[in-house]
Amino acid sequence: MNPAKQPITVAELIQVQAQNNPDRIAIVAPKRASLTYGGLRDRIDQTATILSTLGINPNDRVAVVLPNGPEMAVAFLAIAATATCAPLNPAYREQEFDFYLSDLNPKALVIQPGVGEPARIVAKQRGIPIIELFPQLEAEAGSFSLISENLANPTAQIQNPESHHIALVLHTSGTTSRPKIVPLTHSNLCTSASNIRQTLNLSESDRCLNIMPLFHIHGLIAVLLSSLYAGASIVCSPGFYAPQFFSWIEEFQPTWYSAVPTMHQSILAQTQANREIISHSKLRFIRSSSASLAPQIMAQLEATFNVPVIEAYGMTEASHQMASNPLPPKERKPGSVGVAAGPEIAIMNETGHLLSIGEIGEVAIKGANVTQGYENNPKANTEAFTNGWFRTGDLGYLDDDGYLFLKGRIKEIINRAGEKISPREVDEVLLEHPAVAQALTFAAPHTLLGEDVAAAVVLKEGITVSELEIKEFVAQKLADFKVPRVVLFLDEIPKGPTGKLQRIGLAEKLGLTASNPTADLVEYAPPQTINEIKLAEIWSQVLKIEKIGIHNNFFQLGGDSILAAQIVNRVREAWGVELSFLIFFQQPTVANMAIEIAQIQAESLESEELDDLLANIESLSEEESQNLLNE
Repeated sequence: MNPAKQPITVAELIQVQAQNNPDRIAIVAPKRASLTYGGLRDRIDQTATILSTLGINPNDRVAVVLPNGPEMAVAFLAIAATATCAPLNPAYREQEFDFYLSDLNPKALVIQPGVGEPARIVAKQRGIPIIELFPQLEAEAGSFSLISENLANPTAQIQNPESHHIALVLHTSGTTSRPKIVPLTHSNLCTSASNIRQTLNLSESDRCLNIMPLFHIHGLIAVLLSSLYAGASIVCSPGFYAPQFFSWIEEFQPTWYSAVPTMHQSILAQTQANREIISHSKLRFIRSSSASLAPQIMAQLEATFNVPVIEAYGMTEASHQMASNPLPPKERKPGSVGVAAGPEIAIMNETGHLLSIGEIGEVAIKGANVTQGYENNPKANTEAFTNGWFRTGDLGYLDDDGYLFLKGRIKEIINRAGEKISPREVDEVLLEHPAVAQALTFAAPHTLLGEDVAAAVVLKEGITVSELEIKEFVAQKLADFKVPRVVLFLDEIPKGPTGKLQRIGLAEKLGLTASNPTADLVEYAPPQTINEIKLAEIWSQVLKIEKIGIHNNFFQLGGDSILAAQIVNRVREAWGVELSFLIFFQQPTVANMAIEIAQIQAESLESEELDDLLANIESLSEEESQNLLNE
């Protein structure tokens, strides 16, 4: 692309490619003829004409409820190039559409018959004009007609948007608060698309297989717009379906694809039956973003496909990409989301002071791809922006080479009675277990500790393992306070609409309440044996609880790693016995601990008796020794 013609709007981006290479393929789709850049420009011009006749101009909002595929891709480009596109998940329920449409207050709703019908109901109730989109399946991919009964101004002139106009609005996830509207300008989108193109060294010869939802920033910018910015082609699939993935790889021969980690794991599960297709694929790299990629999954992908896996870091407020691992021969660091790839990146403390290399704090960014602020939300903007930096809400640090390592979302960090636990760290250990296919660590409510550690686990097919075995495995690799108190075995971990695993709110979804983060407290049972009486006294002194029942759980009584160490020390002083910290996960009651102490004492006594016997044997003749051993 000629540097003098760097596009600053979505319309210009397509126009530049159409002028330079009108016959080059832009969009392909299963069972459809391909659409060229010249054809794509024509579709955008046609849509712009229709929208203008409806009185829709730059900065006017058009909500879009369409299924994944080439029509959604072209509709986004055409509406963003003309007005402001507000794509919504077609799987929303009526109540959700009512919230989003009322919040967006769009000038029109574009909808395909039979898709997202609750949106149609809400639009009629709210008096929002409806524009019907009818795919033209016999024509090139992305061809459609638009029909509306409410022609507002048939003679209206098309107004071209400028770089500062809003091209796209999306909502934040709203996991912990009301979803916020993120407005992104043409300049934001074009800057981000250019950054991604440069990071991945995309050229006209590349082809991306899109399996990401096109109502999400990852699919819209990282996949669609970056490909078009490079003059490359994009395969618009109907959405992610693991069994179909390899047939698309075989048919369209893409050079790359981008996905979230759960999609990569589903793809890996299908590789054994598709070795032949993999051996003939033209993939030159695989990209991962929108959630942390476990180093184990990265290694499996690279070994399976024999191409580099590029992990990147993105979010809606940055028009997606903020950091990325580079392509070879530059170094890719497993566990890192790479170096700054567009905006500036810094690490900030709570007061807004920028931290040094290696110090952990909140990741902050600034640059031309970053939103100027949330819409109509001064409180959120005050919290999010400090001295021109946007605070991402992610915890991390930069190493000496400028690579960014994330520790998790600040709101996802588990605060267990003041002990801060990164769920990602526990995830990675869980995934090292040979029986574990997927794992997600999250905060479970606790009446005494505030929060405790829980984990949802999906086992590999045909393999079984107990909850205790999982806990013991983690306890060998992490401090005891990081070991999950609850391990739930699931067939599938609940995901968000884009395929991301969501920690926040998972305890509630899975039915873990504050009264049941581990086993329920049991009725008081007084100590009986000498060991139980002495142990109960030690527990009482350490935990500062007057009455300790022999079946009460150490952690439910408020125990933590510091208090566990004190108990181990006092047991050593009282009995001369060395307890393993594993006992706090296997037998965290006075009754079981008393039994363990007795067993260790018995084994020690037997060992001493055997030593005495062996010493005596050494002083006897061979015949006398043999007779003694036989006895």
